[in-house]
Amino acid sequence: MVYKKPVKKKKKKTNQPFNPEFIRVRTPKDKEIIGIVLQRLGSSRIKVAGMDGKTRVCRIPGRLKKSLWVREGNTVLIVPWEFEGDKKADVLYRYNPTQVDWLKKKGYLKQISEFDEF
Repeated sequence: MVYKKPVKKKKKKTNQPFNPEFIRVRTPKDKEIIGIVLQRLGSSRIKVAGMDGKTRVCRIPGRLKKSLWVREGNTVLIVPWEFEGDKKADVLYRYNPTQVDWLKKKGYLKQISEFDEF
């Protein structure tokens, strides 16, 4: 008796255009700051320029290491540490380009003109 593998069914692709009318965007709360990645330093650390005018070395926590891929020029949400908060922070979230456009429209990224490198 020969064993046959079950055949997987292929999913049908729908050709419906993406409708970006309803966008859910995580906005900064309490001590959270929006920043732009300047440089990747290695070992899950990055240098981020925050909208408050300070440059911090941020780390990507272990729970987000595999799921959060960050490149230079990405817009991220960071939270400064209680100790050495002017120099260090943790990365909470990475915004996609559609969310960055929404943040610009709503006025969360007023100082973005300084970082128009991307």
